[in-house]
Amino acid sequence: MTDTHATEDCVFCRIVRAELPASKVYEDEHTLVIMDIQSVNPGHMLVLVKPHRDNVYALDDELAAAVFRTAARMARVAKRVYGCEGVTLFQANEKAGAQTVFHFHIHVLPRWEGDGMALAWPVKNPPREALEEMAAKLRAALAEGG
Repeated sequence: MTDTHATEDCVFCRIVRAELPASKVYEDEHTLVIMDIQSVNPGHMLVLVKPHRDNVYALDDELAAAVFRTAARMARVAKRVYGCEGVTLFQANEKAGAQTVFHFHIHVLPRWEGDGMALAWPVKNPPREALEEMAAKLRAALAEGG
C-alpha cells in the first residue's frame, strides 16, 4: 500500500526531495526530522517517513519500526537539550482522526506544565464486558492476519 495522494504536490515529499526549505535535524535511510514551522514549544519536531505513505495503515513493519525508533531518539534528545518536563508524541490518521497533512509523520512535542496545550477526550468508561467483547473482535482480526 503506498500513495493515494500525488507525491508531486505533497509538501512533505517536496521537503524530502529538498524542493522546499526545512530546518533539518536528522536524516537516515527511512526518516527525515525537521522543525515544525507551526511549533507549539521550542524543540517541536516532525518525524517524516521518506517514502510517501498517507497514514499509519500504509506503513509496513520495517518503516513503522524505523519511524518510531527515530521518534524515540528525538524525544530523548529534546528532553536533554530543552530540559522539558515531558514529551508528547502525536500522530493522526484520516480526517476524522485530525490528520491535516496526508503524509505519515509523528510530532515530537516538548512539554512543560501549563504550556497551554491540552489533549482531552470524553471518557466513556465502558463496562468490562464491553471491553472484553472489543478485545475479542480485535484478537480475531489479528488471528486472520490483520
